[in-house]
Amino acid sequence: MASILDLLNTDKGSEFISKAMDKTGESKDNITSALGLALPILLGAIKKNIQDEKGARELNSALNDNKHGQEFLDTLKDKNPSAMTSEGSRILQHILGSNQENINKTLSTTLGIKESSISDILKMAAPLLMSVLASQKKQEKVKTSGLDDLIESVMGSSGKFDSSLISAFLDKNKDGSIIDDVSGMIFGGNKAKKGNGGILGGMLGGK
Repeated sequence: MASILDLLNTDKGSEFISKAMDKTGESKDNITSALGLALPILLGAIKKNIQDEKGARELNSALNDNKHGQEFLDTLKDKNPSAMTSEGSRILQHILGSNQENINKTLSTTLGIKESSISDILKMAAPLLMSVLASQKKQEKVKTSGLDDLIESVMGSSGKFDSSLISAFLDKNKDGSIIDDVSGMIFGGNKAKKGNGGILGGMLGGK
């Protein structure tokens, strides 16, 4: 299937971005830039969490829940942004745990977007991502043992930078120095030029 980032170029992606703009007051470019990093980071965190049997069972159970799946995607235009952030907050607590604040802060500083906006974007993105995974899981009849491959397929080309970037974001022992390191990974060492070179430029077509 297509990468999760390809979703941003679809009607569903446009609907989601519009809701995130209404919720945060941020521009379309800021929302898109934040999602370009947030979605792969969340997928990487999920992938890390299912490396043990307990985590895999918990994810399998969550993806089988009726609140996630194609129905969510089909009715996205009717979703209330506040309800999405409320649901997303619970999901992120499970996926990111104590790393959530660190990720919000680093994305905010790296992208030049308010931390409160980053927080809301991640919270809204969480149920969207879970529904994409749940829908694909159902279509392909994926069992617990196949979740790792499912995540890889949804990750698509973003998986090529998953290891180093995710490790940087999810290392809760890091302090503020992580920001320059992550900026270098994303912007090719020049964080003043959003989207030019580095990971973000590749993900967003150099825009």
